[in-house]
Amino acid sequence: MKKNLLSLVILSLLVVNIILTAVMLFSVLSTNKKTAEIVTDIAGILQLELNSSADGAGAVSIADTEVHAIAEQTISLDKEEGDNKDHFAVVTVSLSINTKHDDYAAYGADVVNKEDLIKSEIISVVSGYTATEARIPEVQTKMCEEILERIQNMYGSTFIYKVTFSNIIVQ
Repeated sequence: MKKNLLSLVILSLLVVNIILTAVMLFSVLSTNKKTAEIVTDIAGILQLELNSSADGAGAVSIADTEVHAIAEQTISLDKEEGDNKDHFAVVTVSLSINTKHDDYAAYGADVVNKEDLIKSEIISVVSGYTATEARIPEVQTKMCEEILERIQNMYGSTFIYKVTFSNIIVQ
């Protein structure tokens, strides 16, 4: 008799536990949904995209992209390595241009005419690194970001949305 009574107590506690868990689940889900709605509303007010790309340029399709290659340049790495040797980097840079950008009509053809100014920006960024630093992929990415920022400042536009090294050799 005592075993049956104990089994009934355990069963009733399990049922109460399941009921309380269900109540808690529904209250947390509704609160979570309301919080997500508030965050979405705030992001909309601030005009932020929750799924923005890393480069900040948004998604530019490959059909809307024009690639302009800057000819190979040999750049002296002015930052001292400590070995009393001269170091050089041979770089080929590619610019990704958004053909659907509003400023493309004004500046798109101008990229070829202003290539020497762009090369100057590339030289000033790359020459600020040592040979050891220039070999590191993360540093190369940082160099591309610096070059992109300088070119965008030069044009006052973001129609050039990406800079990549299509070739880089460091000696």
